[in-house]
Amino acid sequence: MNDPGRLTRRPLSPRLSVYRWQPAMIASLAHRVSGLILVLFVPLYLWILHGMTGSTDDFDRMQQWLHSGLGRLSLWFVGVALFYHFCNGLRFLSIDAGWCESRMMMRLSARVVIAMAGAAALLLAVLLLG
Repeated sequence: MNDPGRLTRRPLSPRLSVYRWQPAMIASLAHRVSGLILVLFVPLYLWILHGMTGSTDDFDRMQQWLHSGLGRLSLWFVGVALFYHFCNGLRFLSIDAGWCESRMMMRLSARVVIAMAGAAALLLAVLLLG
C-alpha cells in the first residue's frame, strides 16, 4: 500500500526549488513580476503626472527628476516591464486561443519573448542614456 517513509520525503506543496527551470516557467514568473511592477508604478506615474500639470516650477522639478539617474532607472524599469508584459500577454492569449499549445511551441515562444524583452531592455537603455 502506502509507504510512510515515501510520503515524508515528498513536499506537501510544490516549491520552486523542486522544479527544473524551463523557459515557459521563467516566462510565467516574469509575467507576474512585470505585472506587479506595473501596478506598483501607478502611484509614481500619478505623482509624475501631477508634477507635469502643476505650476511651471513643479514642471521644471519633475523634468529635473526624470532626467536624474533615479528617474531614468525608473523609466527603464517600467518600460521593460511594460514591453515584456505586453509581449508575454499576447503569447498567453495565443495559447488560450489554441495556437502554439504544443510543448515545443510553448518553450520556443517563451524563449522568443524573453529574447525580445532583452533586446528591448538594451535598446531602451541606449535611448535613455543617449
